[in-house]
Amino acid sequence: MVRILRGLAHKYFSDDEAVILFLILVAGTVFFVLFGAMLAPVIGSLIIAFILQGLVTRLNKLGVPEGLAILLVFLVFLGVLVSFIFGLLPLVWSQVSTLAGETPRIIRELQTYLALLPEEYPHLISTQAVSNIYQQVSTEVGNLTQWLVSFSLSSIPDLVALLIYMVLVPILVFFFLKDRGVLLDAIARMLPPQRPMMLQIWHEVNLQWARYVRGKALEILIVGGSTYVAFKLLGLPYTALLSLLVGLSVVIPYIGAAVVTIPVAVIALFAFGWGTHFIWVMVVYGVIQALDGNVLVPVLFSEVNNLHPVLIIISVLFFGGVWGLWGVFFAIPLATMLKAVFSAWPVKEGAPPSADPDQA
Repeated sequence: MVRILRGLAHKYFSDDEAVILFLILVAGTVFFVLFGAMLAPVIGSLIIAFILQGLVTRLNKLGVPEGLAILLVFLVFLGVLVSFIFGLLPLVWSQVSTLAGETPRIIRELQTYLALLPEEYPHLISTQAVSNIYQQVSTEVGNLTQWLVSFSLSSIPDLVALLIYMVLVPILVFFFLKDRGVLLDAIARMLPPQRPMMLQIWHEVNLQWARYVRGKALEILIVGGSTYVAFKLLGLPYTALLSLLVGLSVVIPYIGAAVVTIPVAVIALFAFGWGTHFIWVMVVYGVIQALDGNVLVPVLFSEVNNLHPVLIIISVLFFGGVWGLWGVFFAIPLATMLKAVFSAWPVKEGAPPSADPDQA
């Protein structure tokens, strides 16, 4: 066993830079697991600044001075933030409240639909199975309604924290944009002066993360906006809520679209019933999803490293379980980072100098 461990250490940790990088990765992981929730505004501000830096760079290439470019981009960010907080968010919350109020009617109509299934398909579903499904749905809806009530009663402290974040996050975003070079230099001074492997990993990860995060933000806006316009034209209720869910569903590859299809289909069914209007809603929704997967994603992420779908799903499940929503959002970039680390990690072949071939 000692010989095996010595051989692994010689093969993968002979380089001092590899040991330092390993310690940084372990310390960073432990730090974010322990203090990630506490530092959520800082992490969110870093992500937003990372997205906005691309716009600053583009304006710099067009000849706009860096200070003016940062100011213009920051003002655009403030405008979008204010529009979201005072425009979209109240509308979504109003639709959630209305939907909760209509839940009893939806349950009654669901019971009517379920009661007809054994008569129309007696060989596929029984009356007992329909009763079990109805009981389960009623229980889940009751739990959801109770959660909404308890959430509204206990949301005052969260509202105070939200008000703090509304002030704190824009300030942090501004300084992350303004002092980006200073902050990066400060981090670089804490690292070894000779760090070719770290620089290689940094350049690859920085490039891939920038493309992914900015592309994903643009994909959310395009998919959510097109869904809102389409559903509004079709007269579907709860358009803002559904378009927000559809837009956010692109964060979780493969799984998100399948999960969001359920509320879209249910609301369309109870709004229009079985008929042509319901079919049109589902066809339009399917077209949006098809265009997203076959046109938008290849255009936005053509230069991002391709990962196998199995690795993507495993990454979503693992990082989502560790870091929640942030882990889901960054599952693919984190998997890409691990891939870059493994690709650049120095491997030294041969036996360690002190190894004894005859040692058992």
